[in-house]
Amino acid sequence: MNQDELKALFDQQAADYDARWARTRPIRDCLHLLLDSAFAPLPQDARILCVGLGTGAELLHLARNHPGWQFTAVEPSGAMLALCRQAAEREGVSARCHFHEGYLESLPATDGFDAATCFLVSQFILDPAARSGFFNQIARRLAPGGILASSDLAADVASPAYDVLLRAWTSLMAAAEVPADAIERMRDAYTRDVGMLPPERIAAIIAAGGFQPPVPFFQAGLIHAWLSRRGDHVP
Repeated sequence: MNQDELKALFDQQAADYDARWARTRPIRDCLHLLLDSAFAPLPQDARILCVGLGTGAELLHLARNHPGWQFTAVEPSGAMLALCRQAAEREGVSARCHFHEGYLESLPATDGFDAATCFLVSQFILDPAARSGFFNQIARRLAPGGILASSDLAADVASPAYDVLLRAWTSLMAAAEVPADAIERMRDAYTRDVGMLPPERIAAIIAAGGFQPPVPFFQAGLIHAWLSRRGDHVP
């Protein structure tokens, strides 16, 4: 799936995206709980880069808890970003946010961010070299020692464990009232449109982008998350 197709897909899904995934919110809430601890060392005036943030759940969570933080939101789907902006306005945090519609490479060259989030984004980049290049773009925008919290769908699809996790995952989606046809499309997408790789391979891709060895800090079903710090020598 190319960038235009991906943007169109999320534009189409934006209106009911949050409602569709509402019953899986405990997964997101747990990830955000651990994110709070991961970002605890950041300064009171931290600058946070949120890459591919969709409707803005992680930005809103962090902004509520840290009134001195500033945020740059990067999202290629204009429909998703509009919902993020509206939610930030309702929460009274939009004055601390810069909203950029487009992919990360279109964000004007900026560095010095204290931390970045990138949740369920890099999985759509199928070429490993391009995927490392994506993480390199994040690394080059972070201050030395800046923290990246990232997550992706991950599994060794050739292993018996994948079949077990996939069955559990699709059962979870069904229990969350995700329509059956959407679940079937999701299963197909995992083999065609998602770079589903073993967790250790994704960690290596992140490291090749200019980060210290990533540390796993969260897993829920097929979702894995890592903490990484910008390396001393970013390519």
